[in-house]
Amino acid sequence: MAFQIMLNFFIAFLWMFLSVSFNASTFIVGFLLGMLMLWITKGFFPGRFYMNRVLAVIKLIMLFLRELIMANIQVLLLIIQPKMPIKPAIFALPIVLEKDWEITLLASLITLTPGTLVLDVSKDSKILYIHALHYDDADEAIDSIKNTFEKAIQEVSR
Repeated sequence: MAFQIMLNFFIAFLWMFLSVSFNASTFIVGFLLGMLMLWITKGFFPGRFYMNRVLAVIKLIMLFLRELIMANIQVLLLIIQPKMPIKPAIFALPIVLEKDWEITLLASLITLTPGTLVLDVSKDSKILYIHALHYDDADEAIDSIKNTFEKAIQEVSR
């Protein structure tokens, strides 16, 4: 992937030098042409096309922002009620992520989302222990995290 990005930048700079125009618009045109050439020849490079991973990262960021806004609204609705009907609980989330950075990213995304906090990671790194501010159903909470954050992290890393 890094080789593809560097090659794309090289093609963009080469385009600037060949067209003897050293401004941002010429660089962008060269970058887009380089991206097109790399996409056409993607079968010659090991791994997948680098823009797939870039798009997966953008999708993960947008997913986090959406979940962050929704969680803030849910927590706000819980705390403005007079009796605050919260049901805090701790539950175990089995994960399929293998690399340390993937597990750290998942734990960080869960912790940054209001109403949830990762307390611990099991010794074999297969289970996250999560504290939830309002806990209704274990299967629903586990499926929600697995189908959003864990799935998006897998798309970025694999």
